[in-house]
Amino acid sequence: MTSDALAQGSPAPTDGAALASAADVGRSVQQVISGKPEAIRTALVVLLAGGHLLIEDVPGVGKTTLAKSLARSLGCSARRIQFTPDLLPGDVVGVSVFNQDTRDFEFRPGAIFANVVIADEINRASPKTQSALLECMEEGQATVDGTTYLLGQPFMVVATQNPAEMEGTYPLPEAQRDRFMARLSMGYPDRASEIAMLDAHGAHNPLEAVAPVTDATEVRAMVDAVRAVHVAPALHAYVVDLVAATRNHPQVRLGASPRSALHLVRAARASAALAGRGHVLPDDVQSLAVPVLAHRLVLSTDAHLARATPESIVREIVARVPIPAGS
Repeated sequence: MTSDALAQGSPAPTDGAALASAADVGRSVQQVISGKPEAIRTALVVLLAGGHLLIEDVPGVGKTTLAKSLARSLGCSARRIQFTPDLLPGDVVGVSVFNQDTRDFEFRPGAIFANVVIADEINRASPKTQSALLECMEEGQATVDGTTYLLGQPFMVVATQNPAEMEGTYPLPEAQRDRFMARLSMGYPDRASEIAMLDAHGAHNPLEAVAPVTDATEVRAMVDAVRAVHVAPALHAYVVDLVAATRNHPQVRLGASPRSALHLVRAARASAALAGRGHVLPDDVQSLAVPVLAHRLVLSTDAHLARATPESIVREIVARVPIPAGS
């Protein structure tokens, strides 16, 4: 089935009113981050899909700036957690404190109770502290001393980290990485963008000029609108085939999880919605396969010796797994 035929049998393009603010958010972030349209688009995709974003790269390329500009553009409650080796789980989720007046314990929420949580340099905290995010990211709740507290919606964690081989860092556990819908790398800017950055950032901080262009209610409406985007059954099969191929690849010790297949479908819906379509195309899945799947793979020793990367393996899988008929 061709894409035209698919479009004829699928819902009309996603409600533009519900997603009108998404383009405004993108333009707002571009005021601060120049020359990185793909990184900004990936961040928007994760936001609309209701996921969490991991930004991984060397120091000084704008990871935290991207996270902060996105948070400021949304107009939702936002908090930043600077992850350090002495950070405790209670600093993240909160603690129960004894109140002398009421003679009872009362809960004092941690920094995780916000719509957008910037987890800066997440891999500088100990694995014990990193694990405090597991329940929050997957279930939208935090349990402290046997009592469960629901987090507000929308809820998005935007984490930054330096490569694991940098000094003073702890590699993220597989369970933690699997909860991030996508990972992106900023990369160095091109020459023109770097010159423009020196001019723009030299006199003032562009983040100070970023104003909210939406709010929590509109973000929830955008996420709901994305969920209505149509995905053909053949595309579901295609996503499962891609994920299964990572598990059977000879250079992969641990392949992508079933959660990754769900994340890939949700991200593809958001990509289609940003393009103004009410249906997902194979191109949406293929364009997001690397950011959604690569960070979840654990490579074999032979793969490391051959200098293979998770990204190259995912690209090779996308190139050889056939697109099912009817997608």
